[in-house]
Amino acid sequence: MHFLPEKLDDYVVSHSETEPALLQQLTRETYQKILQPIMLSGPYQGRVLSMISKLVSPKNILELGTFTGYATLCLAEGIQKEGIIHTIDINEELEDFQRKYFDKSGYGEQIIQHVGNALDIIPQIDTSFDLVFIDADKPNYSNYFHLIIDKLNPGGIILSDNVLWHGKVVEKLDPKDTSTKAVLDYNTLLKNDSRIETVVLPIRDGLTISRKK
Repeated sequence: MHFLPEKLDDYVVSHSETEPALLQQLTRETYQKILQPIMLSGPYQGRVLSMISKLVSPKNILELGTFTGYATLCLAEGIQKEGIIHTIDINEELEDFQRKYFDKSGYGEQIIQHVGNALDIIPQIDTSFDLVFIDADKPNYSNYFHLIIDKLNPGGIILSDNVLWHGKVVEKLDPKDTSTKAVLDYNTLLKNDSRIETVVLPIRDGLTISRKK
């Protein structure tokens, strides 16, 4: 979803950092071989994720929702040399696809893949995080937050994707639309939780930055 007129949006993209060649290749192969390629972060949001990661300079990153690994590699661009990314996805069929690009990137040894239910996996990861990216199933966003917040270091950042949910957050709620309800509840949770400070950015489908105090 674009919130700017197309010409202005094109100008913003063309005057932002260029997408790396490896990510262009990953995008092409995702569109050729993988269902729902629209789930990719895309070149502009990818550069935003990369910039935020470089500003944070995280030692440990947690990503919920790997898909084909595009955002993972964007976040990896800012990680410390000895840092680790834990990335979780429920789809085991994507694991080899992800690993191929992780190893091509030079960050392969720093990326640990987890396959399964993130609600089960997160408590098993015995580390704290400087940066978390949530881009998984919307009904569990709030559950993920509650599992993550105590693992987030002071000053750590949570990035939450799709928080405007195709604009549905400002439309009349369909009682059967559990995903929109979950996003609305999550946005309220972030706004009201005194442990964090939050800013919503109207980037693509909405990206929230939450900083732990």
